[in-house]
Amino acid sequence: MFVSASSECFGDLSLQGVLERLVDLEYTNIEIAVHERGGQLKPSEVLADPDTVLAICRETKRLNISGYSVDIDAEGEEYYQQFEACCRLAKATKVVSLTMPAAEIGTPFNAEIERLQRLAAIATREGVLVSIKTETGKITQDPDTAVVLCDNVKGLGLTLDPSHYIYGPHAGGSFDQVIKYVYNVHLRDTTKDKLQVRVGQGEVEYSRLINQLAKVKYHRALVVHMTETEGVDHAAEMRKMRLLLESML
Repeated sequence: MFVSASSECFGDLSLQGVLERLVDLEYTNIEIAVHERGGQLKPSEVLADPDTVLAICRETKRLNISGYSVDIDAEGEEYYQQFEACCRLAKATKVVSLTMPAAEIGTPFNAEIERLQRLAAIATREGVLVSIKTETGKITQDPDTAVVLCDNVKGLGLTLDPSHYIYGPHAGGSFDQVIKYVYNVHLRDTTKDKLQVRVGQGEVEYSRLINQLAKVKYHRALVVHMTETEGVDHAAEMRKMRLLLESML
């Protein structure tokens, strides 16, 4: 396992700005957000001008890309075309992990299975592992449902964000059942009442989680995924989280 950081940690910066900030904080890996809204890159750009995006992603100031987080606004066939372009970007940059959001609560289960089967088939063709994020308000907010999705879609994994199983409807219940399906991990500190708190003030059991992941031979990224909070020294929190996780590996 190794420590990475999401470009979403610095949502107001360009990708180059994020890279510079992470180098200053002594990170060596980055997960790049390719989101139509709020990411440093956009899926529509990846499809429309793949060569330019590829050139951008190869200028990472010696940081390794641990994965891409992809969020697509397009609908119909355009949706799958943009996803396929992102898979090709991952392959070209020697990246295996690609995270997608799960469908919102209320989405028909069979419709979500069909979408995920198609995404997994595209990813497999390009040699990429696609995972859906465990997230409040999404169909994966219940760990048992997340497991059923993975069991029904060959090649699908989970991007485990334990904060959403501590804060929110699951409210601190066990999520041990999802561990063997994990392809990627997003981390911050969390309480039952607040999604993000200062590092060390929450209830995320990092050491236990790392031990659980080690038992299923997880060897990929632990991605720091913390947004800026008013009144908090964000750089100091990012550095503290990196040091905490590295001390456990």
